Amino acid sequence: MFEFSSNTAKRRQKLALRVIVASAFVLLCFGILTYRLWVLQVERFQGFSERAENNRLTLVPIVPRRGDVVDRNGLVLARSFRDYTIEVVPGQIKSIDTLIEQLSEIIPMTSLDIRRFKRRLSGSHRYASVIMRHNITDDEAAIFAANSYRFPGVSLKARWVREYPQGESAAHLIGYIGRISEKDQERLEAEGLEGNYRGTEVIGKKGIEASYEEILHGKTGWEEVEISASGRPVRVIKRTDPIPGDNLRLSIDMGLQTMVEGLFNKSKTPERGALVAIDPRNGQVLAYVSAPSYDPNLFIDGIDVENWRRLSDSPDHPLVDRPISGTFPIGSTYKPFVALAALTLGVRDPQTRIPDPGYFEFGGQRFRNAGRAAYGPTNMHRAIVVSSDTYFFSLGPLLGVDNLHDFALQFGFGKKTGIDLPGEKRGILPSQEWKRQAFKDPKKQRWIPGETISVVVGQGYNSFTIMQLAQATATLAANGVYTKPHIVNWRENPVTKQAEQVVKTAEYTIPLKQSHIDLVSDALVGVNRSGTARRVFAGSNYVSAGKTGTAQVFSLRGARYNARNLDKRLHDHALYMGYAPADDPKIAVALIVENGGWGSTVAAPIARKVFDYWLAPDRQNVPEYVPSFLEDMTKEPGDESSPDVEVPEDAPVNPEDKKIPEAVPDILGPVTHQEQARREQLAPATPKVEG
Repeated sequence: MFEFSSNTAKRRQKLALRVIVASAFVLLCFGILTYRLWVLQVERFQGFSERAENNRLTLVPIVPRRGDVVDRNGLVLARSFRDYTIEVVPGQIKSIDTLIEQLSEIIPMTSLDIRRFKRRLSGSHRYASVIMRHNITDDEAAIFAANSYRFPGVSLKARWVREYPQGESAAHLIGYIGRISEKDQERLEAEGLEGNYRGTEVIGKKGIEASYEEILHGKTGWEEVEISASGRPVRVIKRTDPIPGDNLRLSIDMGLQTMVEGLFNKSKTPERGALVAIDPRNGQVLAYVSAPSYDPNLFIDGIDVENWRRLSDSPDHPLVDRPISGTFPIGSTYKPFVALAALTLGVRDPQTRIPDPGYFEFGGQRFRNAGRAAYGPTNMHRAIVVSSDTYFFSLGPLLGVDNLHDFALQFGFGKKTGIDLPGEKRGILPSQEWKRQAFKDPKKQRWIPGETISVVVGQGYNSFTIMQLAQATATLAANGVYTKPHIVNWRENPVTKQAEQVVKTAEYTIPLKQSHIDLVSDALVGVNRSGTARRVFAGSNYVSAGKTGTAQVFSLRGARYNARNLDKRLHDHALYMGYAPADDPKIAVALIVENGGWGSTVAAPIARKVFDYWLAPDRQNVPEYVPSFLEDMTKEPGDESSPDVEVPEDAPVNPEDKKIPEAVPDILGPVTHQEQARREQLAPATPKVEG
């Protein structure tokens, strides 16, 4: 009995101990839960509350409307409009091919649409929204909305689309937009602009679209949207409206622009070349022509392979922006500036008559006039009017290449004019220092005095852009006042309805004597009255000043030039520079017709039509100008450049011009390494002398 009671007491003690341990454990667990609840609900409440809110809310970017571009009269050159798109999230689709097949039953899709879609798929991640088809009509949008339940992961959205209503007209000037590439993204990140491009798929690639990208793009807006657990939007909590980009009003006159383009793009005999017209009073560019051209609308959503090859493989190189990217020798159009240099540096009295037997002999070599013409005793005025090569040949040793370099640089030759377009080249304004840096072979680094003789008539190593020639002409017309050329004239804010003019004040004034300017200007008037361009400007109701020019593509080495025996692309370049009215210039023009022949019969008539149009009292009813003479290519005018000037076969380009990045467009289709290498090597089909 006693033993039984003792065992019972021990069992009670063990049971009590177990109860105490269990109770302690339970209390400990509750204590931990209470502490954890305190941490979650009190100490970390703010952080978890924000995370929960972020899971419930999302920020959706609102792409701003890109600014419009119009000409000086308000004609639209580039605009944006609303477009419906069908977009797909690849991560939510089981089979892309099945989706395409099923969706094609209700929304028509071309093979090009499908190729573009698959190309975009290859460059995006699984949960990014990819455009499947754009330009959805209202009827198609309604049909898809009624059937959207059948296509999870597919949505109907609206976007801004760029359009270029004028097509090929002024395409190099306006440029185009394209999809943002990896290089574009890296640049945006480096400049801290990636936040403003959230949701934006395109960016300016060329022309005004590129140089004024930040102004045209605007500022991205945001919507704070509440979403459900499944990711569906529930309601908009907060909205910050986007700020549209500024509209740009250009100084370009599309009436003048299209008229000149028509002169180059004749249906039977289209010409290659460039023309730039500038108002010398303020630097406004009135016309900017590069022929042939292209349609920028092809590049908006990525150009297809067929069109890209048609453009890139064309021997006429329509993608090259000739006024600022093509460099050429400018022939006799350089002579007015050489004459000014001689006057300013005092190397020759303008009234001094120099014998012109038809050639200039130097270093045992004869440099002949064009057409073997001989003008007899010639002073500076007559030398410019008849374009005596011999007279200017004789100035070469007196001036020296370095003095001519320093003088011509003031007019804009051999440097970027600063026009508000990307991709401008510096060209080549030769000097002894330039040659030492341009050639690696020590034997070729030394400047030979005879090379100066070719330089003073606009040949040799000279290689300038038509923009530089136009700017120099405008500076001469403005009596030496240098104003940077510009294309954008006004910035118009669509929100505030305010406009800001792009004011361009003169950068500097070249120290020239007015008497020297008057002498050269009078000679240029004589060119159009009684000189090489007299037949073209006969009967005009205004007085104009100008200079014709012909630049050789290759050296004839003493042989006689005969266009009939040469391939068209070996014909001389035809050039003209001038301004009007001569006493109060309102327009200055420089142009080139590549392989066009003589400047007096090919380039000057184009300039005449430009002057007629711009100076006509009523520009809407400008009478068609028809030359009062027949072009006779059998008779070579003795007014251009010599067949014996040196045309270097291995003239290098300016090393700084190689640094200009080229915007490679998105191309729909696979690109092989060989094809990519070919594109990178693709360059304008210009003769070697053009640098």
